[in-house]
Amino acid sequence: MKSLFVSAIFVFMAFCTVNPTLATDAVPLADDPVTEQRLISISEEMRCLVCQNESLAGSRSDLANDLRREIRILVKEGKTDDQIRSFMVERYGDFVLYRPPVKPITWLLWIGPFAILLLGIMGLILYLRRRNQSVPSATLSAEENRRIDALLKNVKSSSSESPHD
Repeated sequence: MKSLFVSAIFVFMAFCTVNPTLATDAVPLADDPVTEQRLISISEEMRCLVCQNESLAGSRSDLANDLRREIRILVKEGKTDDQIRSFMVERYGDFVLYRPPVKPITWLLWIGPFAILLLGIMGLILYLRRRNQSVPSATLSAEENRRIDALLKNVKSSSSESPHD
């Protein structure tokens, strides 16, 4: 049993020492720094279709790597940024853009959050109005008012008589 434990520790230590040697440096996105910068700026404006909440530049999914490779090829072919965006939209739809254009198909995308907020505020106002109307308003009689005044005077006089020091 002891030899098994010692061998397990040996294997673990060997794994820990071998693993850093397998690490490699990150490969630059493009050979040319201008092309790399352009690739980064274009891919930051696009959404990863797998991760959906990450930009294409920040995602490490296989599809994101393929799309960045495709954008790199288009940049090297001399396509403009607008041509590359148009190509990606034609292939993957407006969803690939972080800021899709305002058009009838995307109206819900642009107006939806504000409409939901407005409906929520209106619902809250209606709820509060109905709740206030359902609570009966009570008026106090003259006797009840006198009792309240007497209680308040007792509280005031007892608080002024007892020092708080």
